[in-house]
Amino acid sequence: MGRVRFPVQARVPRQKFMNLVKVKCVFCNKKFFKSVGRVNEAKKFGWKAYCSIMCQSKAKNKQQLLKCSNPKCHNTFQRQLSDIRSSNTYCSRSCAVSVNNSKFPKRKAPIKICLYCGITFKAIEQGVYCSRKCKDRAQVIGKDEILTKIKEFYKRARRIPLKEEFPHYNAAQERFGSWNKAIKAAGFETNPVKFSKKFIAKDGHKCNSFAEKIIDNWLSEKRIEHRKEVPYPEDKSLRADFITKNNWIEYFGLAGVISDYDKLIKKKRRLCEKYKLSLIEIYPKDLFPVNHLSEIIRIKNT
Repeated sequence: MGRVRFPVQARVPRQKFMNLVKVKCVFCNKKFFKSVGRVNEAKKFGWKAYCSIMCQSKAKNKQQLLKCSNPKCHNTFQRQLSDIRSSNTYCSRSCAVSVNNSKFPKRKAPIKICLYCGITFKAIEQGVYCSRKCKDRAQVIGKDEILTKIKEFYKRARRIPLKEEFPHYNAAQERFGSWNKAIKAAGFETNPVKFSKKFIAKDGHKCNSFAEKIIDNWLSEKRIEHRKEVPYPEDKSLRADFITKNNWIEYFGLAGVISDYDKLIKKKRRLCEKYKLSLIEIYPKDLFPVNHLSEIIRIKNT
């Protein structure tokens, strides 16, 4: 047998302690040893000296220490400067939601009366029926019953109903061919085109539509002082429908129907925002078939 050869272990060179110098960590001020070559290299490239990777990561952390804006919360947290977009900062989504809900409470669902069965119900969205079942049953109605209901409405309100407030409008249109034909069949004259006829409110104000007359009469009944057709600041060609002590009230009856009308609405909103005017916007769904002015117009000037 031949001789067995074992591997030769590599020799470890001695550390040259003479080449180490003492430097100070720029983050924690702790002193540590570093080779002269590394020190010279750091000076050449403008590198900073850190005693550990942890100190290096903490030094590069640009987050700011903040306190939660929720008065009921005393937590502190860190956030990047780029993520701070307002003076109010919150440690969590739940804190932000609790504060915003207290400042801007949700609108309560109004109490409505079903036009078919007569029961009361709550509904956030615009609706006149308590269920789909009642809505379907309301449309199953004959010509004679439609004419009877039109006459009953006229006897009660001293005027013919508008299509927005008549629960069987779709059925009337289908049975008679059009809404105007149903009105004529009931023995009445049809309503003029929207905004083509002037109406006089109880206080003598001239209104451009029947809807404006409803709003004007409601303000008078609530004894709220109001003015009509007041020009906007900066643009005298624009006029507000109503002005109370604290509110500018506008009835946007053609919103979403005419593009130029929508541009006019945006212009009025910008002026109210610029001059810090409290604008109350009213739409047809707020008046027909059920009047919701008490929920929309808050009486702040009494």
